Amino acid sequence: MNFTLRIFFFITLFIVSSRPSQAQLLNDPSTLKLIQKGLDHIYNYEYTEANSVLHQVEKKYPNHPVSYILDAFVMYWQYLPIKDNATKSKEYVGKLNQCLDAITKRYGKNSTDPEAVFYTIVARGYIAMMYNYNGELMSAAGEAKKAYNALITGLKLTEKNPEFYFTSGMYNYYVELYPEDHAIVKPLMIFFKNGDKSLGLKQVDIATRQGVITKAEACFYLSHIYLEHETNFAKALTYTQKLVSWYPQNQIFNMVNTETLILTGKFDEAEKGMNMLKANTKGFYPIAYNTFQGLIHEKDAKNDSAAQKSYLTALRTPHDDQYTREYYAMSYAGLARIANRAGNKTKAREYYKKVLEKAEYKSLVKEAKAFK
Repeated sequence: MNFTLRIFFFITLFIVSSRPSQAQLLNDPSTLKLIQKGLDHIYNYEYTEANSVLHQVEKKYPNHPVSYILDAFVMYWQYLPIKDNATKSKEYVGKLNQCLDAITKRYGKNSTDPEAVFYTIVARGYIAMMYNYNGELMSAAGEAKKAYNALITGLKLTEKNPEFYFTSGMYNYYVELYPEDHAIVKPLMIFFKNGDKSLGLKQVDIATRQGVITKAEACFYLSHIYLEHETNFAKALTYTQKLVSWYPQNQIFNMVNTETLILTGKFDEAEKGMNMLKANTKGFYPIAYNTFQGLIHEKDAKNDSAAQKSYLTALRTPHDDQYTREYYAMSYAGLARIANRAGNKTKAREYYKKVLEKAEYKSLVKEAKAFK
């Protein structure tokens, strides 16, 4: 994928999980409350209740783009990770394409209506993400490029509806961050509207407080930013704790909150989340549990032998590139520290090389590069 298309795609990936914004439907307070209620059920894994609520939205606004987006969102969480289910993936993308068709029918082609802009960003972003999961990078980039104009239009709408604080904030942050981390693409940034990282963080934070429909996504992505890019684990914790208080049954939110508690040294507080992870033996959750158990053995109990066993177990466990890739890097880093304390610098160096192959967290990259 050429670098211009990669940036289109990259930026879109970080704003794909937002929800509908302004216009007739979102000026209808009772429907807005219904949508929020439906989303709350989805995030808390209550899919029967969610579908019942969203059916009421469909009844009030038949064939509206929001219905297709919400149907797709139910599928995204119910079959997580949906990319691993070929039948549901196809159905999921079909819903998103139905959303795009509904946008055209309701608002016209290339409409700048705020609702049309928002739904276009969402639908094309989700489709781009699915293409990326399936290794269809050019198709993913094509969808991301189509979303770009809608995203830039959305920047002008930030003050008109709090839901746009999320998409605008994500753009402002990542359009500056990406070339900082990938110097080779800097010359290509002349094709993009300038951003502002500090403003972006403030805007996404506003979405966590003022956004009705985007608040959960804003919290989730801010926690990711502070964990991966800003290396401010305490700040990340303020957002993950909101998520688990709102949605105690959500396994993903619990996993990230447990990670953040451990990274901030709150080992006792992490016990509840660890028990929840331990009980979930399916999918990619065991790698999280074993990685976190390794960190607890190493950092809290100071038991390198037990920690090593947990890290090695984690590395034998399947992971998912979207949600648990970093736990491989964490386990390798833990093994490197243990090897170094045992006086085996050669082995530690080998492990840190593995860290650099997997890690995206700047804290882990810094640790691995600093090892001599």
